[in-house]
Amino acid sequence: MIPVPLPWRIVLALGALCGAIHAAEAVPATPIDPGTLAGKVMVGYQGWFNAEGDGARRGYNHWTRGGAKPAPGNVRVDLWPDLSEFPAAERFPTELVHADGSRAEVFSSFLRPTVVRHFAWMQEHGIDGAFLQRFINSLGRGTSLAANNAVLENVRAGARQHERVYALMYDLSSLAPGKAGVLIADWKQLLRDTQLTRDPAYLRHNGKPLLALWGCGFKDHDKPRPSLEDWRQILTFLKTDAESGGLAIMLGVPTGWRTLNRDSVADPALLELIQMADVISPWTPGRYRTPETAATHAATVWSADLAWCRERRIDFLPVAFPGFSWHNMKPTSPLDEIPRRQGRFFWSQIAGAKRAGANMLYVAMFDEVDEATAIFKVTNHPPTGPGDGVRFATYEGLPGDHYLRLTGHAAKVIRGEAPANDELPFPLPTPP
Repeated sequence: MIPVPLPWRIVLALGALCGAIHAAEAVPATPIDPGTLAGKVMVGYQGWFNAEGDGARRGYNHWTRGGAKPAPGNVRVDLWPDLSEFPAAERFPTELVHADGSRAEVFSSFLRPTVVRHFAWMQEHGIDGAFLQRFINSLGRGTSLAANNAVLENVRAGARQHERVYALMYDLSSLAPGKAGVLIADWKQLLRDTQLTRDPAYLRHNGKPLLALWGCGFKDHDKPRPSLEDWRQILTFLKTDAESGGLAIMLGVPTGWRTLNRDSVADPALLELIQMADVISPWTPGRYRTPETAATHAATVWSADLAWCRERRIDFLPVAFPGFSWHNMKPTSPLDEIPRRQGRFFWSQIAGAKRAGANMLYVAMFDEVDEATAIFKVTNHPPTGPGDGVRFATYEGLPGDHYLRLTGHAAKVIRGEAPANDELPFPLPTPP
């Protein structure tokens, strides 16, 4: 845990003030009701970025392969963060340079001021809060566990300081079969160490703290996944554990969960498990590639999903994503594989979700530059070298806060305060 020294608090306060003055059409901050997921737009927060010298001893984790200093040939992200608001103490050097010859730099999620700033951006743009990802396969190593716990505390500080809400989301997709106890043990330890669910900023739903579990029922031939019996053990424990005091459970499930096809296992037992949850959230990134196919998915699949859930009094949380690219992670894949189309692809999902009847939304992701699904501030002038072999996607020349603004406006649409129109909710800036 890294406290925020007094000078950085001053810097952050001044930065937030300046941002509020200059941000185009910033959404006024309003109090967030921590008692329900209904009416909210939540973003996924990975928080997995590190840099040499940040104190985490993980190198440049997630920026590069093996944590080495970013350089041509080892970068594994497809968007480059905009650090123009970051002080020198939160910037870490790379071997890459921009076209003007300046050194390219990255940030670390291990530093509290950085995470707090991200929550300031959420508040500034009217985004309700975040699901903090906690990857089960990273909890068995000392430095990884310590980093996860530090980022959790950073998120808690950011949520409190900027009046947002947060909830924990376990990614169990890499949990080995028969290892349900790993999740149970970690959750018990977290409760004892942090009193997490007693935090006033922690999101509740149906009167109970909300815990998200992602990865239930996916069909995957590349790696072992928890069995449905493992999932039953986990859900039964979390729903009945006295120490937890009763939880509301959100399950992240496959796109084809209801029909038991596509990316879903074909076992009907999955539908029985899903009925143990309070909220389900089908994963759709990569499942469609154009505004037209996204709208069709919402009108056909999401509408039917919602009807199934309503019959069983289960809430439905659709996922919207702005685009996709993982060229630097997988060079055989094209750069900008699912184009953003200046936000039209993203907006088609938001409008489609509302029309299908959704009253909540999950945006994937806030900070994931790895697969270029980020909505936070990135630069349109990423590194260009030295040498060949490094290319990045951009926001197509649009302002760095373009997707923050869209996400904030999505919250108005979800709550019925603005119409779910096909067109973007505000005009694009005129090119110079």
